[in-house]
Amino acid sequence: MRVKIVGSAAGGGFPQWNCNHYLSRAARAGVVGVRPRTQSSLAASADGKRWVLFNASPDIRQQIADTPELQPQVGNGPRSTPISAVVLTNGDVDHIAGLLSMRERQPFAIYATERVLAALRDNPVFNVLDPALVPRRELQEGEEFEIRDAEGRETGLHVQAFSVPGKVALYLEDPSRPEDNYGSEAGDTVAVRLAASNNSGSLFYIPGCARIDPELRTRLAGATCLLFDGTLYTDDEMLVAGVGPKTGSRMGHLAMSGEDGSISQLAGVPIGRRIFVHINNTNPVLDESSVEHELVRAAGWEIGCDGMEIRL
Repeated sequence: MRVKIVGSAAGGGFPQWNCNHYLSRAARAGVVGVRPRTQSSLAASADGKRWVLFNASPDIRQQIADTPELQPQVGNGPRSTPISAVVLTNGDVDHIAGLLSMRERQPFAIYATERVLAALRDNPVFNVLDPALVPRRELQEGEEFEIRDAEGRETGLHVQAFSVPGKVALYLEDPSRPEDNYGSEAGDTVAVRLAASNNSGSLFYIPGCARIDPELRTRLAGATCLLFDGTLYTDDEMLVAGVGPKTGSRMGHLAMSGEDGSISQLAGVPIGRRIFVHINNTNPVLDESSVEHELVRAAGWEIGCDGMEIRL
């Protein structure tokens, strides 16, 4: 199984278009060790020919241009794509907006939970994806199944989805329920476990997670590789940077550092390779010369970047 990180940044990308934080300025200036990143997305293939996207970011056109494996192949007709399906882990804009760039009457399948499918149905702009060509299939939690393309052909890639603590998408927040902190319900945010038919290992993709509980630790034990939510280094990072009024927990994301952070909470769990993805433009680990970057690396974690490939 081949897995490629095609987008490693959180919503807005890095540098974000309107961000004047020192890290975004450094990325624009081409400072060594501060690499630009596109918005969160993953591609996986069991055979290196048919690919499944996990989330369709607003940067998908650039991501396909930067990833030869996702481009139309010679001899496959005037219009074609090796992308067989798109699996959505939640309904965030940075995970669904790219679907609108895939509207050119090209068959592929969409997989999502019923709550995310409902969000697509309720927004008529997504009707540009003709359901006769782009079937929408419910992602059943807890069941391992094989991803199939629009025509029902097997891809060899097996997925198991399960809910993780998270948050409803920003545009779906209900201001009349502030006491709920706009917390999520089952199906708002899911993690996915990927495996190929040849049993070459398992990879977990969890770009959004608000809390690590005993059930999640149990699921992750023994994983070959984990790609995990690395949005913020500290919970109050955006407040300190002066770029926003929300903490990480308010946004449904767990910080890397601290007693309750992901590094500490997963320290004793046997996992082969640990990689942070979905990294916000304020996170100091984006500077490879920073103390925070070194601390994360010393803890056994990698900082994901666009183009990184994992083979299982």
